[in-house]
Amino acid sequence: MSDFYLDTEAFSDADRALLEGALAGAAEGDVAFSLEVLLVGEEEIRRLNREQRGIDRVTDVLSFPSLDGIRGEFLSSDEYGDELDEAGRLFLGSVVICTKRAEEQAEEYGHGMRRELFYLTVHGVMHCLGYDHETEADKAQMRAREEEVLRKMGLERE
Repeated sequence: MSDFYLDTEAFSDADRALLEGALAGAAEGDVAFSLEVLLVGEEEIRRLNREQRGIDRVTDVLSFPSLDGIRGEFLSSDEYGDELDEAGRLFLGSVVICTKRAEEQAEEYGHGMRRELFYLTVHGVMHCLGYDHETEADKAQMRAREEEVLRKMGLERE
């Protein structure tokens, strides 16, 4: 089981530690993993969505995986040594969350902003680990992985 480190100011130290602990085991390897989590406004997420995906609209979360084809793979420092950061962790990518959309969705779903940020972060991390929701089978697998992490945090789907 590998540890996760989230480079972010999106969460308090306690919430970041809770999230990192819940993510432990989401990927297997002989190295710790790191991800960047950024909170941005509507203009920035729209720009990123347009420039990176060709979709000119605001979205809730974007993921920018640094590695391809890693879903379910054992991630070794031997194979990915060139991808290790200065602390010796394997950088898996960046997750960018639109705070305005997160606020709207938290209200829409009837839960707090904290829970919505947790969910969007976990969703983005799963994308960085190679999971997707393009087919029903892939969507079911990704949702199960997300729910597993959220359950560890005491945040089952309401």
